[in-house]
Amino acid sequence: MADISEKIRQIMAMVEKGQYFTINRARQYGKTTTIRLLEKALLEKDYQVARISFEGIGDTPFENEENFCQNIIDQISRAIDIKNPEYAKTWINDSVKTYKELDVFLNEVCKDKKVVLIIDETDKTSNNLVFLRFIGMLRDKYLERGNPKRATFQSVILAGVYDIKNLKLKMIQAGTHQLQDGEKRINSPWNIAVHFKVDMSLNEKEIASMLNEYENDHKTGMDVEAISKEIRAYTNGYPFLVSRLCQIIDEDLQKGWNVNAVRQAVKIILNEPNLLFDDLGKNMESNEELSNLLYDIVINGQVYGYNLTNPAMELGFIFGFLKKQDEQVAVDNLIFESVIYSHFMTRKKIKGIRIDKVLPSEIIEDGKFNMELCVEKFAQHYYELYRESGKKFLEEECRMLFLTYLKPLINGAGFCHVESETRNAKRMDVVVDYKAEQFIVELKLWYGEMAYEKAYEQLFDYLESKGKDFGYLLTFDFRKEENVGSPRVKRVEYKRKIFFDCMVGV
Repeated sequence: MADISEKIRQIMAMVEKGQYFTINRARQYGKTTTIRLLEKALLEKDYQVARISFEGIGDTPFENEENFCQNIIDQISRAIDIKNPEYAKTWINDSVKTYKELDVFLNEVCKDKKVVLIIDETDKTSNNLVFLRFIGMLRDKYLERGNPKRATFQSVILAGVYDIKNLKLKMIQAGTHQLQDGEKRINSPWNIAVHFKVDMSLNEKEIASMLNEYENDHKTGMDVEAISKEIRAYTNGYPFLVSRLCQIIDEDLQKGWNVNAVRQAVKIILNEPNLLFDDLGKNMESNEELSNLLYDIVINGQVYGYNLTNPAMELGFIFGFLKKQDEQVAVDNLIFESVIYSHFMTRKKIKGIRIDKVLPSEIIEDGKFNMELCVEKFAQHYYELYRESGKKFLEEECRMLFLTYLKPLINGAGFCHVESETRNAKRMDVVVDYKAEQFIVELKLWYGEMAYEKAYEQLFDYLESKGKDFGYLLTFDFRKEENVGSPRVKRVEYKRKIFFDCMVGV
């Protein structure tokens, strides 16, 4: 396991300050593991910890106030009983049937005790309104903690995919709640909660801690620093993806721990079914605004500022698909980007477009992928098929066409991703991994001679960062008046680098 002791230390500090907060992160983001480690650390410091969950308890506890009160008391009692049976007995009370009675009861059982209530899977409730009233009662008790006659939990931690303030958003999506006239979309009874700022993703140091522990057992001779950096580059530290890549290298790639093995593991994970990718696809299918937002960001290079008043953007962050990057919004990690590309290709997002597939045998010779030939053949097909199409259509879809053309050629032995930091409306760097080889292809729209010349410098810089000496430049030129015509190709030497420069127009 990765060493996340620093994250636990930060959360412990929040508990010691008596703060109430939520840990809301996407599915398979390590919430439950973090909570389990937090519980262990709290028990070692003599806190009374009640870790409970709403998962798998059925609908009965949420049918009315009495059922909910009794269920909460029962769950807390049983949770505390594991470490402190004597104190757990004080929580047994069959007479509490209302929130008012629960309020008085908490005054008794929490007096002079440091009790931490941790509720996992908070968004698994079947009747959120009953739960929200309970949360509202805790808020009121929190605000009265200065009263010596009032006592409540030292800290309350709610964990789930949705933040409490987003539960109503979830209910609206599910069709179980209709907004009334004048009602705000976000109406939270949890406004006393502090912002949870702990970064739950695994950084390079934390990934390295896991690899070092593994290396101590297996003595593979791996370069821990290089592999940690590569895993982080593809996953952005998304815990499930980090863990799964390591598992694939260990079990399926004969413990071949090197940078190339990480890329092979990425190829494998992209071709296997898993619930995380299923969720991504289902959420795009069920929310057209979210789907359009992701298409704009990933395919069109549209730049969006960070703005959670946008419901689609808010959902993207809740589900873990998006991240904040320099006050702008980007897809969280390269693996998600590849899944999103595949999703749009499968859906034939580009309506009415013919995709003439060249045979892989024309491009692959003796197991080697000929990227130069691939780019040239694509340019020729593109010119022949789409020279009569409208300019606006081509500007919007040309890059998607190249990716759609490329994907079946590399399937089975490779994959591609787009470098998020270079993506914009004018350019896009595509990184293609095929077996042990890696190719850099810059896709660019024509925006004048100066921009075209600048493209060489941009491609040079990117090749330098990747340690590559050969790159590919594919420029789409829509100046019909210039009669660009059929593809023009040339090899160019630029600052010790070799570029295969291909320009195609219509």
